[in-house]
Amino acid sequence: METSFKRAEISDIEILMEFIREFCEVDHHPFDDSSIRVALAKIVSDESLGRVWLIQHNNQAIGYIVLTFGYSLEYRGREAVIDEIYIREGHQGQGIGKRAIEFVEEVSPSLEIKVLHLEVERENTAAQNFYRKVGFEAQDSYLMTKWIAT
Repeated sequence: METSFKRAEISDIEILMEFIREFCEVDHHPFDDSSIRVALAKIVSDESLGRVWLIQHNNQAIGYIVLTFGYSLEYRGREAVIDEIYIREGHQGQGIGKRAIEFVEEVSPSLEIKVLHLEVERENTAAQNFYRKVGFEAQDSYLMTKWIAT
């Protein structure tokens, strides 16, 4: 069984929207089709913002991973956030998530990324354990968020 990663294109928006809808349902996040569609099209079209890949297994799309870029003095350069990773339920637990993280780590040097971050729900201990196993560490700082009205 072969896992591969296809850089998303505008023609992949519909399948990505389907995966994002599923991800939002699983994680209990609000889903607003129009605003997500605009943000997704922007990141897919503008490589300065990040990358989106379809996760494929045996040439079938089964999920996606989104990497967004920032810059940090603390980390001495470009940082990236694994903003979203989603693998359909029937394909979970088969090492595909681990392979997706490894893929991002492999492409990071070519993207000049110094450090990877990700966010995980506090109550999702299974995901936290998985991320620890693949090398992520909890930080002593908290991620705090403030929405800016536009």
